[in-house]
Amino acid sequence: MKTSQILNILLAVALVILSIKIVIDSKDNADNVVHEEGAIETIMTRTSIRDFQDKPVEEEKVESMLRAAMAAPTAVNKQPWRFIVIKEKKTLKAISENFNSMKMAEKAPLAIVVCGDLKAALDGEGTDYWVQDASAATENLLLAAHSLGLGAVWCGIYPIKQRVGLLKEMLDIPDDIIPLNVIPIGYPAETPEPKDKWNPSKIHYEKWTGTEN
Repeated sequence: MKTSQILNILLAVALVILSIKIVIDSKDNADNVVHEEGAIETIMTRTSIRDFQDKPVEEEKVESMLRAAMAAPTAVNKQPWRFIVIKEKKTLKAISENFNSMKMAEKAPLAIVVCGDLKAALDGEGTDYWVQDASAATENLLLAAHSLGLGAVWCGIYPIKQRVGLLKEMLDIPDDIIPLNVIPIGYPAETPEPKDKWNPSKIHYEKWTGTEN
């Protein structure tokens, strides 16, 4: 075989390999764009849901939400979050009856209580970082619920002592575990429009007095 023919074959092979690489890279870039857009879309379209269908939530979805919650960052990786999954109708009804802001709990097929474990929290002034840690886990849980086609609403407990004490008594929560919130979850029976909360006037640059980008 002539040298020119060999070179032509090698050139053709190289062009095929290059074409395949371009296609793969393009697909990867497209996948990344879709992934990024999907994440932003989930964040921007999540709303608080307070009315639910009479339909149970699958166990795999419950686990997915809890896995997402535990993927949140924590101070010094302490992971002081703890979760109570409630499915018993009588407990959900009791929560609904004892907390005015949680009337929707009676219709929810489940609720998750996000708590902080003081034994797992940092010592000293850093103890209250558990609140930030559990809040980050809560937001992850809410976003995961929305991405799974579910609805949820964050109902605050801590730091109001009366609410903390009442829920601890109802759920037999130990002294060193603090309930941060209750999240009723289920398939939505309503479709509220997401709120546009964008407000550039609340942004400062470099220093508090810096208001221009």
